[in-house]
Amino acid sequence: MATQQRALRTRRRVIEAAATVFDAHGYASASITDILRTAGVTKGALYFHFDSKEALARSVVAERRRSVIVTDTGLHTQTVIDFTHGVARSFATDTLLRAGVRLTVERGMLGEADPQGMYHWWTELCRTHLALAGERGELRPDADPDDLACMVVGSFIGVQLLSAVLSDRADLVERLTGWWQVVLPGMVGAPVLPRLRPDGSRDVIEQVNRPARAGSRREATR
Repeated sequence: MATQQRALRTRRRVIEAAATVFDAHGYASASITDILRTAGVTKGALYFHFDSKEALARSVVAERRRSVIVTDTGLHTQTVIDFTHGVARSFATDTLLRAGVRLTVERGMLGEADPQGMYHWWTELCRTHLALAGERGELRPDADPDDLACMVVGSFIGVQLLSAVLSDRADLVERLTGWWQVVLPGMVGAPVLPRLRPDGSRDVIEQVNRPARAGSRREATR
């Protein structure tokens, strides 16, 4: 048991080190040597868990394809808004998230997109809640949940990339709020619009993978 726990700790250390290196340098420029140095493990220990840089990159992305905790306001449209704000706020402290996003973008540009990757999962999560929003009369009659989910995730990717370039994401939450203010009138019915907070719910936005308090949160799952 002790050996197994030690192996799990080593694996986690390597993933976190890889995320740090991928976040700083990108996939193409990251080296196994840099990851070994950052993790403080031997080459044998790394290759015991991962047989290549490719496997490491996939594991970093997979770390952020887990459940996301969001505030349950009773409005599925607000759940999607809160999800995007939760991710936006997490960029400041979550190296794994930043690395996962960078890997997804860079490798997608090289034609190596993973059909089970981060953006696909985000789109499915948004599609699920927007479909429920449509069933409950939150959306405009002509709003298609599939199209909206792709628009939300695609626009979020663009907003965070612009914010990363212009301010190192310091203004990401502000930019995201502004985007929601623009698009919500075209998504939801007039009676629902005043009930929504484009800046996120008041008891805001749980960090990605933060444990929920029993009975107080709802888990948005894949």
